[in-house]
Amino acid sequence: MSFDSSRTSDMSDDSLSAAAPDGAIGLSDAQYSSARRKMLDLINRLHATGVQADMDLPLISVIGSQSAGKSSLIESISGIKLPRASGTCTRCPTECRLSSSDNPWQCIVSLRFITDDRGQALGQARNEQFGDVIKDKSRVEERIRRAQRAILNPSTPSRQFLEGPDEDFAAREVMFSSNCISLQISGSEVADLSFCDLPGMIASGPDKEIIENLVISYIERPSCIILVTVNCEYDWENQRGFDLAQEYDPDGKRTIGVLTKPDRISAGDQENWLRFIRNDYKPLENGWFSVKQPDTIALQEGITWEEARAKEREYFSFTPPWSTLEYSYQQQLGTANLTERLSSLLSALIAKRLPELQDELQKLIQKTEEGIRQLPKAPSQDALTEIIHLLADFSQDLAICLEGTPNEDGLLQRIRPHEAAFKRSIRSTAPDFKAISAADLLDPTASFHEVGEESSGTLEFLANEEGRETMGLSDRCSIYIDEVMKRANQAITRELPDHHPFIVANEYITSIICKWQLPAEKLHEAVYQCLLQRVKALTQKHFGKFSQGGLHSRVTVLVVDYMKKCGEETRDSISWLLNLEKRPRTLNDHYYTEYRDKFLAHYKGCRRANTHGSLISNLAAYDSGKPPSSYSSSRRPVIPNFAESTKGALSRLQEINISCKAADLPKLLPSDPYEPALHIMATVRAYFQVAYKRFVDNISNAIDQELVLSLARDRGLEGALLQGLGITSADGHARCKEFLQEHPQVVTRREELQKRWERLDSAKRELMEMWM
Repeated sequence: MSFDSSRTSDMSDDSLSAAAPDGAIGLSDAQYSSARRKMLDLINRLHATGVQADMDLPLISVIGSQSAGKSSLIESISGIKLPRASGTCTRCPTECRLSSSDNPWQCIVSLRFITDDRGQALGQARNEQFGDVIKDKSRVEERIRRAQRAILNPSTPSRQFLEGPDEDFAAREVMFSSNCISLQISGSEVADLSFCDLPGMIASGPDKEIIENLVISYIERPSCIILVTVNCEYDWENQRGFDLAQEYDPDGKRTIGVLTKPDRISAGDQENWLRFIRNDYKPLENGWFSVKQPDTIALQEGITWEEARAKEREYFSFTPPWSTLEYSYQQQLGTANLTERLSSLLSALIAKRLPELQDELQKLIQKTEEGIRQLPKAPSQDALTEIIHLLADFSQDLAICLEGTPNEDGLLQRIRPHEAAFKRSIRSTAPDFKAISAADLLDPTASFHEVGEESSGTLEFLANEEGRETMGLSDRCSIYIDEVMKRANQAITRELPDHHPFIVANEYITSIICKWQLPAEKLHEAVYQCLLQRVKALTQKHFGKFSQGGLHSRVTVLVVDYMKKCGEETRDSISWLLNLEKRPRTLNDHYYTEYRDKFLAHYKGCRRANTHGSLISNLAAYDSGKPPSSYSSSRRPVIPNFAESTKGALSRLQEINISCKAADLPKLLPSDPYEPALHIMATVRAYFQVAYKRFVDNISNAIDQELVLSLARDRGLEGALLQGLGITSADGHARCKEFLQEHPQVVTRREELQKRWERLDSAKRELMEMWM
């Protein structure tokens, strides 16, 4: 940040006077003085809110090494006496708020706490008046000393330090503190100025870093005017104050240098220090000043403030080389000129910053409120009611999820692929009957016409009905007709030779049903995992922020236990349905009979095609007048002159009054010896069509009803949660309060943001009053 030096220079030359006629340091322009005082008062009130922890407020900070004359400078500006003792005397910031007034002189000492006794930042700064209003300047030193003891012992009530012995080196809880002493001084001889005195820096020792960090926390802010004191009695290189100021204000735009103890300059060394006043060495945009304070003897003799200021004016007016300086440089000598320049600079900076402060404040408030909104909602004071509402909201959200939501990531959408896989698995257990014998397959000279049942013209309806679900069925083990026939013959006990027992078909059906258990269990497990994943996501959504008190983990355990119970019941239902299927039975007669007839026709067609296929096709071609195809069956010899032989056969049948077509001649062929096996195959295959569709639906519905929907049925899960959490018991309120504990980081962050909002809101009200 840079200052308008031309503006401040004009103000200093034209509007400011070194001293008022009555000897007071202040402004000669009463109207200007009133406006400036109003702005200073506003900044002081903003500091009182503690908002300087969040934003950059204009401030003058006085820094310097120990024994640099910093205390004497402050005494000369404020008109009061500060505590003096060996060692580091100032151990906390001391704010001096000076205002010119027509009323008698007075000083109000306050303690401003911006941190608590643990060092944690407070929300709005806590201001405590420390003792009564002081009317006598001689009482200020002791009051400040007692106030500092109160600051350094934050756990002890500050009132205790107003009474009792004045022990400057009493035990301290902390060596240094960022909490500060505030001096509100007013009177006719007081300037309109506010500044902060910071602990003096030391060259070495355990407290060096602590002190410098405290100083840096002030001077690193762009709106801080750095008033750095330099003792002319010591070598320049041994004074840390200016180096630190230059580190944080390298261009010297907001630093004012003050040379103290000019009467202690070694003989012949005056010109080296005059370079600072002329701004030839270590130049600063606002220049260098010099002040002279009373020496130790004068202080011991009790020199008054007025006498000290008169002797200072006399020293710079009559003591060379100061008295020989050009008039413009003489305006940089003396406490009065320094005070006026500081007041002018601070006022100009405040005037520049006020519009910016309002915008910054509004942005900070919005950012803080957004941070508060992003945090989880703070637990209610009525913990029991809040947990009941949390459970109700969770149950309602879960019920919507279980019923189904119209999005691709819904629970039912996640389950559906597993159901389709389950249906394919069951469908793949369909028996693959072959209407040829295994022995025929070993004949290398035989050729067969054998098609899959789902692709044959006879069972085209089956392929259309099953669609893509029939894909992958070629991996089934084939069951040949001679195997079926062999089992049928072996099963005959006391039946007639042409009656084959149902036990053969039953055995085939039972062997198929036994394969259905594993796919059903896989479907149950897949649905369970989908459901578990979704339920855990919902518990995280509704209870995740309450992990600190164990509510989230406890609810998760209870929900999983309830799901396990529902899962066991679902497994029992699956087993029950499997047992039902192991005894073949159906009341769907029409559906079963229709499939049986179609499968029987299919298997018989395959048998005829493989045994008499060429004969039948040639006879059909004979009726249509087409030339017969070459007879290629390897099972029968080639018939020469097929057309003449067929014509002769039809003629002889006509002679005995049997009129028929060539296509009717296959009816004269002997019956198929595998006819019983064909019926068994058709029976088993037809029942499979009835049973597998029924089973697929029943298993899917059972899992849906007993596992999925059971979580929301009759508020069973909600009741289990209420009971499992124990919130309706005698100690339910205590349990609920414990459950709703938040993570310490969340609590800390909320408190931090809330405190910041309080500070910012207080500052906002102060700014609004400024413009009213």
